[in-house]
Amino acid sequence: MPLKFDYIAKDPHSEARRGRVHTAHGTIETPVFMSVGTFGAVRTLDHTEIEEIGVQIILGNTYHLYLRPGPEILKDVGGYHKLIGWNKPILTDSGGFQIFSLPHQRVIGEKGVTFKSYIDQSYKRLTPESDIAFQETIGSDIMMVLDVCVPSTSPYEVCVDAMKRTHRWAKRCKLAKTRDENSLFGIVQGAIHENLRKESAETLVDLNFDGYAVGGLAVGETDEEREHFTNFTARLLPTQKPRYLMGVGTPHDLVRSVRAGIDMFDCIIPTNHARQGVAYTFSGKVKMRRVFHAREQSPIDPSCACYVCKRFTRAYLHQLTKCEEPTGWKLIAYHNTWFYERLMEKIRDTIVAGTFSQFAKDFLSHVEE
Repeated sequence: MPLKFDYIAKDPHSEARRGRVHTAHGTIETPVFMSVGTFGAVRTLDHTEIEEIGVQIILGNTYHLYLRPGPEILKDVGGYHKLIGWNKPILTDSGGFQIFSLPHQRVIGEKGVTFKSYIDQSYKRLTPESDIAFQETIGSDIMMVLDVCVPSTSPYEVCVDAMKRTHRWAKRCKLAKTRDENSLFGIVQGAIHENLRKESAETLVDLNFDGYAVGGLAVGETDEEREHFTNFTARLLPTQKPRYLMGVGTPHDLVRSVRAGIDMFDCIIPTNHARQGVAYTFSGKVKMRRVFHAREQSPIDPSCACYVCKRFTRAYLHQLTKCEEPTGWKLIAYHNTWFYERLMEKIRDTIVAGTFSQFAKDFLSHVEE
């Protein structure tokens, strides 16, 4: 089935909106945070755990999946859902960000990009057409166009060239798409230039994608610039289609960006920061490596209902973290993923209730960033 977006409610005092995205593998309640499963798993957590947490959709990465397991194996096993045993929605990034973050290991041309595999040092080739063909082999419920991502602080001419090529490649991606059940999002580029963002949004909206992503942020700009251009770009996108802010995901970022009208998010923060002993709560971050937790008998968050907070103390998590025991990473990752899901539930509920703006104001002013 093609992607369908239901616009359910809007906060009366901001651009925050409550929606529902219907995909071939299920319905996604928005705003939604998508857990990152780059290689087919959310770091340290199995699918039973992320299902009990309430994760609705996971994100895979085309670049990494192209290198391993590769197109042939995915085709033989019947796609990514079957390979990893996940029957809910999957979104795949096109791999553009990973490819373009390797400046000395790739060559970009108008036809596509050639890059060196970090696995065996062989050279691989992706074009807009082959990228879409591979994402269809993956079986992604939501695919992304192959775009050109440059640092937001790049010279203006570099930003223009990258944006123009992104538009040309977006058209080729759309023409290459063959299956209705694999929806396709365009990616708005333009760095931190309002005129480029406007031009990019208008060009992609004219191409009539299933949804739209805001790309090219969290790559060098200030927090103030990121917030401004998220707000600026979101206003340029259709209200009747989902909006996705790529790779941005502190709790404060989520609240601010929902307020701007964004529906979908992804980021490695919940599991990546867990490895460093950082836990997230509705009171702010808790850094488990700090010595004063060594004798603390309270949980990460006494008000949290996750099994980690019901059973384990800060003292224990401090011990695991200081010893770099993987169990500590896993337990904090579970808690953080639980927290992110509860945060998004709270956001959805307050939008429907018409109280999101007050919630956002309280959260941003009282919760440590």
